[in-house]
Amino acid sequence: MSDHLTADGSATQGADRAAPTAAGTVRLTVGQALVRFLAAQYAERDGVRERFIPGTFGIFGHGNVAGLGQALLQNAVSPTEGEDEMPYYQARNEQNMVHTAVAYARTKNRMQTFACTASIGPGSTNMVTGAALATVDRIPVLLLPSDIFATRTVDPVLQQLEDETGGDISVNDAFRPVSRYFDRISRPEQLIPAALQAMRVLTDPAETGAVTLSLPQDVQAEVFDWPLEFFRERTWHVARPVPEPAALERAVEVIRSASRPVLIAGGGAIYSEASEALAAFTDATGIPVLDTQAGKGALSADHPLCIGGVGSTGNNAANELAAEADVIIGVGTRYTDFTTASHTAFRNPEARFVNLNVKAFDAAKHSATMVVTDARAGLAALAAALDGWTAPAEHGERARQRRGDWEELVKPCFQPHDQELPAQTEIFGALNELMGEEDIVINAAGSMPGDLQALWKARSPIQYHLEYGYSCMGYELPASLGAKMARPQSEVVAIIGDGTFQMAPQEIATIVAERMKVILVVLQNHGWSSIGSLSESHGSQRFGTKYRMRNEATGLLDGEKLPFDIPANIRSYGIEVEEVSSTVDFREAYRRAEQRTEATAIVVNTDLYGPNPPGNGWWDVPVAAVSTLESTQQARIQYEKALEPQRHYL
Repeated sequence: MSDHLTADGSATQGADRAAPTAAGTVRLTVGQALVRFLAAQYAERDGVRERFIPGTFGIFGHGNVAGLGQALLQNAVSPTEGEDEMPYYQARNEQNMVHTAVAYARTKNRMQTFACTASIGPGSTNMVTGAALATVDRIPVLLLPSDIFATRTVDPVLQQLEDETGGDISVNDAFRPVSRYFDRISRPEQLIPAALQAMRVLTDPAETGAVTLSLPQDVQAEVFDWPLEFFRERTWHVARPVPEPAALERAVEVIRSASRPVLIAGGGAIYSEASEALAAFTDATGIPVLDTQAGKGALSADHPLCIGGVGSTGNNAANELAAEADVIIGVGTRYTDFTTASHTAFRNPEARFVNLNVKAFDAAKHSATMVVTDARAGLAALAAALDGWTAPAEHGERARQRRGDWEELVKPCFQPHDQELPAQTEIFGALNELMGEEDIVINAAGSMPGDLQALWKARSPIQYHLEYGYSCMGYELPASLGAKMARPQSEVVAIIGDGTFQMAPQEIATIVAERMKVILVVLQNHGWSSIGSLSESHGSQRFGTKYRMRNEATGLLDGEKLPFDIPANIRSYGIEVEEVSSTVDFREAYRRAEQRTEATAIVVNTDLYGPNPPGNGWWDVPVAAVSTLESTQQARIQYEKALEPQRHYL
């Protein structure tokens, strides 16, 4: 972006534009200035440069309609001279629009994201869950919640939280613990350093997450003479930190001592676009690769040493290798409790860790030998330093054998069972065959991520899009919109449980309005399958996990099924819906959905009770220590036994 300057340095603009004031300044509101600033921000890595904030999602109310809302309107119909376009996208739910932005950023490997604006009070606090998800998952998103009057002339304004301990407290302070950077803009000139800090954090791979600029509604509309320098094009260069030589040397020493090493690929391996480097490293060293939910696909499932998911919902082959490993190389992983099976996965008492991570906080986990580095740069450097060294041949052979055994063991998961309705694993198997390697499958919380991590064969880094860091129900549907906006050439399939669908169906309207072709696969089993199974295994008898009418005789929710018609609900948004009750019919419905040019939905009636794939991982969910229920008493005995291998990795 460039401004046309006169000889004295002032900007030339039409009479209906924002007028220049002093040399090199322009008079704009805070909202107008922020929109103009964001439209001029770029990110670059490896010579690829793109606009970092290509658009803004928003829902307007009295907090932002006359501030940022007016600025976005003006940008669309009467921008200041030299101002770049900032497209506006209308959302239906504030949490959903953050999920959409996160999915877009993740699909773009964190090199682009969206801004999200909401009105004060509930509109803004609805974004807090999305902020937490972004920060937990290390995904950039810019949040612009509106705030109460900075002048406090109107006090309390509609939807204001009054706090008798301080006048500067608002509900937006809830964003502080879930944001990587937070600032409240109480005066116009504060926007300049805050906006620059926001961009610094958003484009820093080690620090990124939710960034929140809290904007009082009166300040959004306040005018200021802005230096034109604030609006020049800026390119934020996303670094690839290389390993410190001494750290690399220490890591090499540990790895060379290994006889049963494994490598765990996390999300950082994908965001840094390290797939080729990972494959080259694996080929050179013969080290088997296990993956996390975020890292699945970093190494193609077609690679003979890609063993698959590790941890609580990992597959038996990967968990057996993890249990005996003497060196664990973590690449871009946070080591969540599901990855470590609540600190029971790595059972070798002599196990040592080498962690390659762009963030020192994660590189230090499990008392590891730390290598603070970009995943791609780190793997390349490590491969060069290990030149000539390979893991014992029998170790690789054992890994391939276990993978083969696992694939034989789970074949029945994809085949019809002796039950009226298909298991969800049958649908997953069909989808895995039907979808192309550059298509995208999206899922989040519940039983489905566990089945998918164990069973899905991701053939590219883009194909497997699971949100399991925050495990947020309601993510899938808005995420399908974000992923499709990021990769319009890909078929995007959101797998949604009927529980998740009831929490957040609103963005179907946005998908329709934006003419985005996504495929929604809704699995209907009339209950919360994951929590039901967890409840049963922990002695709580699936209490409160089925969708049933209140039974007047028992007083419990164990009556007839709720008469909720999901296909009719989806059709009310104006999209095509098919309802099926077999895997064969699902395959045919999916092929028809592929051929359509508009969004479509397939509702699949599935069995609530599975079956699910076998597993040898564990998850620490404490069971009541005392109970009058025999089911809970027995579950407690099993829980205490399962605790025995749990340990700190020191």
